[in-house]
Amino acid sequence: MTSEPVKFAASNLFDLSGKVALVTGGSRGLGLEMVRAFATAGADVVIASRKPDACEAAAKEVRDLGRRALPVAAHVGHWEDLGRLADAAYDEFGTVDVLVNNAGMSPVAPSSAETGEELFDKVVGVNFKGPFRLASLIGARMAEGDGGSIINVSSSGALMPQPRFGPYAGAKAALNALTTVFALEYGPKVRVNTISAGPFLTDISKAWPKEKRQSTRSALGRPGRPEEIVSTALYLASDASSYTTGALIRVDGGLY
Repeated sequence: MTSEPVKFAASNLFDLSGKVALVTGGSRGLGLEMVRAFATAGADVVIASRKPDACEAAAKEVRDLGRRALPVAAHVGHWEDLGRLADAAYDEFGTVDVLVNNAGMSPVAPSSAETGEELFDKVVGVNFKGPFRLASLIGARMAEGDGGSIINVSSSGALMPQPRFGPYAGAKAALNALTTVFALEYGPKVRVNTISAGPFLTDISKAWPKEKRQSTRSALGRPGRPEEIVSTALYLASDASSYTTGALIRVDGGLY
């Protein structure tokens, strides 16, 4: 038995009208770019980050685009916060069609031997434990309902790890594996994919050395502009990617 082919017009290829998207780390950087893109494509958006004022500012942008927004202050490294976040989204909108596990942190320790337990637990909590918990909660509801799309935002650091980034590289590699786990566990109604992001000129890049902000060891030879994450995010969030799951898509300018 075969399903009917999905037909798309170029003008509505990434249409998210009537959908609800939840984006963690959605108040700045790549998360905010995705929030703006989803709202522009017609979605209502749940914006989660640690700072209430930043969440509200992003929510105002969504409302100014004519969509509904729900700002939720939550720490993705805190197990209880994620249950509260999921419940808030479903209480407000009744569904979540797109989940983006975008929140992350990548502090550098002086050395691996000098990495403390508190820092290790914090990095793993935000980059792996949080996405695991939130995707578990929402993926199960998606699978029981009308399905949906989960997008895990990983890092080139998982594919090309560097010294002193052990906890971060390991957590992001675990996140890549988690994508496969949930694609199998929640399929066929839920698609789960990874965006492996390279260096982008977000707020965090202001602390980089000048040469790193201007060039990278990559095919394109430069860091990405934040808005350059949008097309991949829209592809994975929308029905345009109806036959894509368990995939890892590199958006890193061709790092090597």
